[in-house]
This record gives sequence, C-alpha cells and structure tokens, in this order.
Amino acid sequence: MRPAFAGIDFGTSNSTVGVVRNGQPHLVALEGGQVTLPSAVFFNFEDGRICFGRQAIANYTDSVEGRLMRSLKSVLGSSLAHEKTRIKARSIGFMEIIGLFLGHLRKKLEEDGGDLVETVVLGRPVQFVDDDPQADANAQSDLEKAAHAQGFKHIAFQFEPIAAALDYEQRVTREELALIIDMGGGTSDFSVVRVSPERARLPDRKDDILASRGVHIGGTDFDRLLSIAHVMPQLGYLTQTKDGKRNLPASYFIDLATWQRINLVYTAKAMTHLRQIRYEAARADLVDRFIHIVEHRYGHALAALVEKAKIELTGLSSAEVAVRLSDVEFAAEIARDGLDATIARDIGRVTATVAETMRDAQVKPSDITAVFLTGGSTAIPLARREILALVPQASVIDGDMFGSVGLGLALDAQRKFG
Repeated sequence: MRPAFAGIDFGTSNSTVGVVRNGQPHLVALEGGQVTLPSAVFFNFEDGRICFGRQAIANYTDSVEGRLMRSLKSVLGSSLAHEKTRIKARSIGFMEIIGLFLGHLRKKLEEDGGDLVETVVLGRPVQFVDDDPQADANAQSDLEKAAHAQGFKHIAFQFEPIAAALDYEQRVTREELALIIDMGGGTSDFSVVRVSPERARLPDRKDDILASRGVHIGGTDFDRLLSIAHVMPQLGYLTQTKDGKRNLPASYFIDLATWQRINLVYTAKAMTHLRQIRYEAARADLVDRFIHIVEHRYGHALAALVEKAKIELTGLSSAEVAVRLSDVEFAAEIARDGLDATIARDIGRVTATVAETMRDAQVKPSDITAVFLTGGSTAIPLARREILALVPQASVIDGDMFGSVGLGLALDAQRKFG
C-alpha cells in the first residue's frame, strides 16, 4: 500500500481528519459515521473513562458525574496553556488534555486505513493570538509538542485558509484569483490565492499565496457575546448591589458565558464568593438562578443552548434560550436584529481584516473572481452579507462548511511528504 498523507484540522468547536490514500482524498469517519467530531473531552468520574466528541457531550448532558472540557484550542497562546486543572483526584495540564484529543484523532485515522501514520500536517489559524508574534509562535510550538507526544514523528503546519484553497482548487476549471474566507469557532482567517488546474500540480505554491491575515474572532466569541447580552442579565449581570452604589462583579458572569472558562465557576472558592455576592445583591433572586446553575453544573449545557439559538438565527427571525431546572426556570428571547447588534462590532473587525488582506495582496476588489467560504460562522447572515459586499462582482462558492480545511491539509501533506 502506498503511504497515507494525513491532515488534522483541530478546531475550536469541531475537528476533522483528512487523508489521501492511493491518491484519493477523503475525510475520516470519527464518530458514528460522522466526519466531524466536536472538540470536547469528558472525564467520567464514575468509571474513570475518557470519551470524546458527541459521546463526551452526551455524558455531560445525561448528568454523568465528571468533567467536560470544550473549546480547548482557545487556550493555545494564552496563559491557560501551561496551567493545570483538577480532574477528580489529580491535576492535569491543558496541553496534556489537548494531546489526549489529538491522540484520539490519530487512533481514528489509523483505524480508517489499518496502517501506522506518523506524518501529519496540522492546520493552524493565521494568528493564534492577535498582534503577539511570540505568543503565536509559542502556540504552534505547544501544539507541535502535543502531537509529538501522541506518536506523530514528522509534523508540518499549514494556514487553515490556504488548506481550504487547496481543497477549492480541486474543482476549478480555469485560473481564478480567489478570496478564501474561513470563519470557524475560534478564529477567522483570510487569504488571497491564485488557483488553477495547472498550478495544482506545482510542488511549490509560495508565489501563488498573495496574502494571508487572521483575527481571533469566531463562533465561540459570538456565543459569548450573545450570552452576556441576552442571558446573563437574567442571572444578575449588570444589576446593582443593595446600596445602589455599584454593579455586581462581572467576572463570574463572563466566565459562565465563555466556553473555556466555565469550569472556573465550579470551584469551592467561586461558590463562596457567589454566596457573598448574593448577600450584597439588590436582585438576590437572579443571583440565586446563577448559583443553581453552578450547583447543577449546567454551565456547558447553557452555553450549548446559546449556541443552538445562534445557529437557529441563521434561518429564523427569533430564537429562544430556555432553561428548565428543578430549582430555576427562565427563558431569553433573541431576535435576529438582536444577534446582529450584539456581534456587529466583531463583524466590523472581520470585514476590516478582509479588506486589509486584499490590500496586502495589492489587488482591487474587482480583481477577485471567486470567494470561497468555509467554516460554520460563514453561515451567519450578517457576516456573509458584510464580507460579500466587499467583492460584489465575484462568484460565491460554498465549500464543505466543516470539511474543506481537513481535506486541504491532507492534500498539503501529500505535497510536502510525497
């Protein structure tokens, strides 16, 4: 059998694995026939097992005693990357948890072909961290070390929008100057790339990549903003103390609204502080709701409800976040224009970065012949509308929303290691 060429798209919300075997690219089935795997890890305290993806989320929502970790990619380049978190009786580093997830992806990759795979191209955003080259370099180095620890011996990296361009190039019939838009769960990345059937055969494509930029904005940021604006006020956010002199501290509300920080509110120290906040609150009833959610370990489930509402708002004019627990029940109605207003500032930063990418490439908007969209956040109507308004003459191609990057990384692995 000829060697396999593999690419891993380790995403903030979802991950995929692409592989080229015998010259044919495909995505590896990672869970129950699905080629996407939610980037989630669950440590089961009842039987000691570790599970991943949909099974991890199902265990958590079924109230199995344990610890759910999501949006792990977001810790890369941050102060959390080299910190540890308590998992029952032991402390485990965040990078070790990322390694466990990468190891699971490698296992699925090898099960797919029944062979040993030690070579991989890992996808990476154009910037793990905005405007901090050292932190960005540290993030890639940490991810590389985590992959090495899981048995990958030969590791290369490729920008995620470039990988998407390589996937798009498989279907072009003539030369195109393409604007690649990859908006995922944690980052939004853009490239201007020259593609054609002839160029696809070239071993070196550096001259065809005219510009790449990225910004640390993605779907989980929109989830956080929606939660802070529309859900957290019903748990006491922005309400005052009894004396009316100040608002309640915001940090716990922001932590509960942020996927990778939710577990921080589950500590004994946090609960002690929350009870003190409740004592000082003018609306103690709302803080009681917050405390009940923490006691029920309902934070990730609440974040999932917000994410679900965001997704529903791509096609509906309104959606509801409804919490129904034994001790607390409330609902937050979110309208489409509410979503737009909440994320407008971040979408403005996204479109400004797209425009900067084209300026870096020294091309006019009218020079762009095609826009290739991938990543789940490109489905958000405001994002799509504002980006496409920059290049109104270009044809619009919707790639595999979650699979284009994984396939392109596998094609890049074939190019780099073949």
